[in-house]
Amino acid sequence: MKKILNKKETLIFAAWASYDWASAAFPIIITTFIFATYFTKQVAVNEIIGTYQWANATALAGVLIAILSPIFGAIADHGGHHKRWLLFFTILCVIFTALLWFVHPHSHSIYTALSAFVIATIALEIGIVFYNSFLPHIAPERYIGRLSGWAWGAGYLGGIISLSIALFCFIKHPPIWLNTQSAEEVRISAILVAVWFAVFSVPFFIFIPDSKATGLSAKKALKKGLSELFSTLKSLPEQKNLVLYLIAHLIYVDGLNTLFAFGGIYAAGTFGMSLADVVLFGITMNLTAGIGAIFLAWVDDWMGSKPTILISLLGLILLALPLLFVQSTAAFWAIALFLSIFIGPVQAASRSLMARITPKEKSTEMFGLYAFSGRITAFIGPWVLGLATYYFHSQRAGMATILAFFIVGALLMIKVTETRSA
Repeated sequence: MKKILNKKETLIFAAWASYDWASAAFPIIITTFIFATYFTKQVAVNEIIGTYQWANATALAGVLIAILSPIFGAIADHGGHHKRWLLFFTILCVIFTALLWFVHPHSHSIYTALSAFVIATIALEIGIVFYNSFLPHIAPERYIGRLSGWAWGAGYLGGIISLSIALFCFIKHPPIWLNTQSAEEVRISAILVAVWFAVFSVPFFIFIPDSKATGLSAKKALKKGLSELFSTLKSLPEQKNLVLYLIAHLIYVDGLNTLFAFGGIYAAGTFGMSLADVVLFGITMNLTAGIGAIFLAWVDDWMGSKPTILISLLGLILLALPLLFVQSTAAFWAIALFLSIFIGPVQAASRSLMARITPKEKSTEMFGLYAFSGRITAFIGPWVLGLATYYFHSQRAGMATILAFFIVGALLMIKVTETRSA
């Protein structure tokens, strides 16, 4: 780091990466391991119906994120105040995450759980659009891949620590002031996520310089932003390489999002893991995913973002296959841990590739389209998984659908031409 960034740049990068650390608690605790498992096993009528309902909620959030992300991105690029937008969505996510505390282990809480989860997820993901748009502004061009990967690794580390706190301080050893009869040792994980996100995102808002205000009123920024967005969308057919990348990203990220949303549910339902076992599984998976994100970040700057993405997708495909057939829990653990090595790199390299090919003056709008490509079909993965699980009455059948997204995304990615920055 010392040879790459001076002290001021190091401080800014660390403050930027702190948001990855802060926001990582939500997907790992709420979306994947603790709250999703709690909902399907203790709140929903049964695990099959619960998986179906959680899939529908995830799909709904994905559709709304896809619609809203490029709109807010275009408006912000014309109105400025990117940090204010990010702060607004961060606070919104914190509030609705905290409301999950009121989800009791009874079917009466189903709609409270799903409503709060959908709103918090939308707020988180739209906020990430603004967060990602700062990358091309704070990172030296030759090190975009490395810095993106290191920040992603920091996110996984933050996820590991927050998940460990939830497991060892609350779930495994509930304090006497928590009522385990009403699952407070599990529900308090929502409060943990809210506090974690609020506290550790503070460095970003203190040290990262905001974009300059353009002087446009909110109404004019809205009008101009939407006009510019429609112009960008109309010009996309002329940018065939960008469109091909966005489509490839759209498909393989749909597979990743579905894997994140249902990995813990699959481990609990198919292999009979307890909630504590699922959380421990999540900790070890995030450890290997963080290692993968950090070390393959060097490959990103050395070989390029496209090769890093393809290597990662190939690893996911080859290791996901045996996960569908293994019967023993030990074999499931071993293969899943190796698979997770490739999760972080494909995410980090996807972000760095977008940063490399995006004009800085349109960074938020383009990252809005990037989020759009990661969410416009986000309902398909959970929906197909939910249908397959329900129709075949098998979580293995549902998880098998994820493979198709990885394979098709990789085949399209082969045709993408990476434009390297000087």
